[in-house]
Amino acid sequence: MIVTVDDLTIPVRESPRRKTLQLTVERDCSLRLTVPPGVDLETLEAFVRSKQPWVYKKLAEKALMQKTIRHKQFVQGEGFLYLGRHHRLNLVNEQAEPLKLVNGRFHLRRDALPQARQYFIRWYSQRGKAWLWQRVQDFAARLEVKPTGLKVQDLGYRWGSCGKGQMLYFHWKTILLPARIAEYVVVHELVHLHEPNHSAEFWLRLERAMPDYEERKQWLAEHGMDVEGL
Repeated sequence: MIVTVDDLTIPVRESPRRKTLQLTVERDCSLRLTVPPGVDLETLEAFVRSKQPWVYKKLAEKALMQKTIRHKQFVQGEGFLYLGRHHRLNLVNEQAEPLKLVNGRFHLRRDALPQARQYFIRWYSQRGKAWLWQRVQDFAARLEVKPTGLKVQDLGYRWGSCGKGQMLYFHWKTILLPARIAEYVVVHELVHLHEPNHSAEFWLRLERAMPDYEERKQWLAEHGMDVEGL
């Protein structure tokens, strides 16, 4: 079902667990309306109209955030996320690797500063691949799927995707999210191995595997852009 109110076109998903209507603005500025079963179109349209000022405000905030993201300066003491926690940067003159995490601090060799962003992306990608693959193994049996492999790369606005041959892809920034939110991204993509679209069956499978997925999904929609800016 689709609800159209003025210039807003919003896909509707029914969830047996929902008792109220929920409208979310996603990371890519798309909208989604989650509702209990059986709510009539007139009620949905009225709800969306009541939320229009909030929707336009959120869309404007996200557009502004995208324009004003503060990029890292790679200076002493700068904070960098890893699994939802900030770790300060320490610049060092000598160490075997250009970048490593030691005792809760990122240590970056000074001669690596010109390529600091690339080294961070490489570090996040390597750590992310190992961490995400472990979570894939944790949930795959429960979901009765057998992914063939995993790649970590830049996926633009997407946190994850599925490819041919049961292959999984995750954005390298996924490893910056809190662990429970990154786990939601993993389970979301694993369910897609059963259901390629966001059908009612997709969300039911996701709910069975992760009963509190809506809470995690909402956190990601509201705070996902906090990891931008590397």
